[in-house]
Amino acid sequence: MDDILGDNQPPFFYDGTNNKTSCDIVISRRNIFKLALAIALIVISYLVFSRPNYPQLIPHMDKVGHLGSFFCLSYLTHLAFKPRWQYLALTLAGYAVFIELVQSTLPYRSASVGDFIADMAGVLLFYLSHWSYLRYFRAAKLTESE
Repeated sequence: MDDILGDNQPPFFYDGTNNKTSCDIVISRRNIFKLALAIALIVISYLVFSRPNYPQLIPHMDKVGHLGSFFCLSYLTHLAFKPRWQYLALTLAGYAVFIELVQSTLPYRSASVGDFIADMAGVLLFYLSHWSYLRYFRAAKLTESE
C-alpha cells in the first residue's frame, strides 16, 4: 500500500524526479553544507565579537584561531556553493575586514592587521590543500589506468 504521497519514499528526501509536493523538504549535500556554513558563521561571529573570558597562555594564539576559522569557512563555502576562487577570497576578505572594523569599535576588542593576514592565510591554506588534493588524485588516476 502506498503512503500519503503515493510512493514509498520518505517525504524529506529528494528522489531525483520533479514529483515533489509543497510538503517536501529537499535535503541535499549542498543544502547540508549551506546549513553548516550558516552555523559556522554564527559561531565564529559570536566568538570574535564577544568579550573573551579566557586567558591567552600562548602569545598570538588568536592568529591560529583566525587561520583555522577561515580555513573552515573556505572549505564549507566551497562545498556549499563551488564558487570561483576569486569570489570566495573576496567574499571572505570582506567578512574579515568587517570583523576587524566591528572589533575596532568594541572596548574589549581591538582590530589587527595581523588578524586579517591570518584570515587570508586560512583561505590560502585551504586552496593550497585543495589544489594538492586534486593534483594527487589526478596523478593517482593516471597511474591506475596505465
